[in-house]
Amino acid sequence: MRKMAVTPKDAATVIILRQSPRDPEDFEVLMVLRHVDSKFVPGSYVFPGGCLDEGDYSPDMGRLCTGMDAKKAQAILRDMSQPEMALGAWVAGIRETFEEVGLLMAYHGDKKLMSFDSEDLRSRFRSYRGKLQTGEITLKTILQAEGLTLAADRLHYYSHWITPELLPHRYDVRFFIAEAPANQEALHDGIELTRHVWITPKKILEGFHRKEFDMVLPTLMTIEELSRSRTIEEIIASTENRKIEPILTVMVEEDGGIAEHMPDGRIFRNLPPSVV
Repeated sequence: MRKMAVTPKDAATVIILRQSPRDPEDFEVLMVLRHVDSKFVPGSYVFPGGCLDEGDYSPDMGRLCTGMDAKKAQAILRDMSQPEMALGAWVAGIRETFEEVGLLMAYHGDKKLMSFDSEDLRSRFRSYRGKLQTGEITLKTILQAEGLTLAADRLHYYSHWITPELLPHRYDVRFFIAEAPANQEALHDGIELTRHVWITPKKILEGFHRKEFDMVLPTLMTIEELSRSRTIEEIIASTENRKIEPILTVMVEEDGGIAEHMPDGRIFRNLPPSVV
């Protein structure tokens, strides 16, 4: 008898881009490697992200966001059940990015983007990050203590993927594009993530085809699309009139492996996770 499909949890992920310091004509993507013992996509390269927490969609988070409110968020994410939940996707994307890689997209009162330009600031926010990861404090506490608001207008809605029904852990994930904040250094958390790397889409695809850079299908499809763009500005501009529909692939066990069927008819075989 076929098992009932697990209801997917709402989640957000952020595709972070920066101008390549090695090639001014190219850009890089921040990729993070999930721990081999992770329950979901172990040993695969992904973008920073995670599930929405209750605090992400609490009613007062709207006052701590710049450039996005609950009404506007729901107009973009029309299938979200409540306006606060929709805004929570932006909040979760920013929070998870800070927790997982230490980049905080937030504004001072003068709408100047947060910059870790002193050792005092770097030390203080490293402490905040650690306490946020362990649940000792909330993102709201940090923002209020530092007089900051979330730079929600720096996250641009890019795509929507839902984990296939065959998998035991499922997520309803909104993908956002964001340019990395200046004067902040990415550093993986060493807990859920064991490595981070800034790398061009072309290099990522080369590594994937050499079987040195494992990715699940949504990540692979995203990187392939990014590889067709020339600049970060071009990618962000493409989100303006982007028609986004949820993508739910179908996984089928066949011939001792897994075939994943895209809605457009394409079939991909034996991508991670290889065991379901």
